[in-house]
Amino acid sequence: MDNVQIGIIGGSGLYDMADVTDRKEVTLSTPFGDPSGPYLLGTLRGKRVAFLARHGAGHRLLPFELNFRANIYGMKLLGVEYILSASAVGSLKEEYKPLDIVIPDQFIDRTTGRTSTFFGRGLAAHVGFAHPFCKLLSRLVSESGQESGAAVHTGGTYVCMEGPQFSTLAESKLYRSWGADIIGMTNLQEAKLAREAEICYSTIALVTDYDCWHPDHDSVTVDMIIANLMQNARTAQHIIAKAVEGLPYERSCECASALKYALITRPDAIPPQVRQDLAPLVGKYLQTT
Repeated sequence: MDNVQIGIIGGSGLYDMADVTDRKEVTLSTPFGDPSGPYLLGTLRGKRVAFLARHGAGHRLLPFELNFRANIYGMKLLGVEYILSASAVGSLKEEYKPLDIVIPDQFIDRTTGRTSTFFGRGLAAHVGFAHPFCKLLSRLVSESGQESGAAVHTGGTYVCMEGPQFSTLAESKLYRSWGADIIGMTNLQEAKLAREAEICYSTIALVTDYDCWHPDHDSVTVDMIIANLMQNARTAQHIIAKAVEGLPYERSCECASALKYALITRPDAIPPQVRQDLAPLVGKYLQTT
């Protein structure tokens, strides 16, 4: 397996990384099914990366159709330790304008019924998730964004809604009353699974428009949103490339040992198939001396 330290997940508008060289596609199967598509492996700023289009080729997959477990498990199989995620979001605050970038540090979960853990089936584990994004990685991404000249807002709460419909006006006003900053449909499950896989995770949230609370919302056209998506994609590529360049080879954050005290089930009680399926995640903690 080609050992790649850095993973990139591209959302709406970001379906490729133009600056990646030495390209090859790798198709993986996982115990949790198939990822969104093949992983594009290559070199970016001198470092090996794996790029995955979250919604598949041609943007075929709705948020609730995404196989989040397979996507993150595939990254783990490739050796990924950092995931940079780019996502289109709506703004819940006047000061977060279209084409601005938010590096969130919190989540509110409004999804329903999505599978967001690798565990179960005879193996119980509970990881800490008070701080759902890697602080060190998010700081580097924020600095990279500021150096790119983009309007970057560091910190903020991302409401992850079910979709695929957008919010009602009442919901949008409710989220604003909670003090939330942006709203999207995909990143919460990725962050939870990345933490369980001991992978550092950060989101580059790319504002396309204001959510429906805004008085100008009804004047927003599909053409305007698509134009913003394309502009955001170019900005995201620049930020990601800059961040990749500055990533340290050795990690010093808590993400790398998130499972150290999280496994609850007695090792000899774990079903053999579950032990085998989750070996890339938990194998080092189940070795007997």
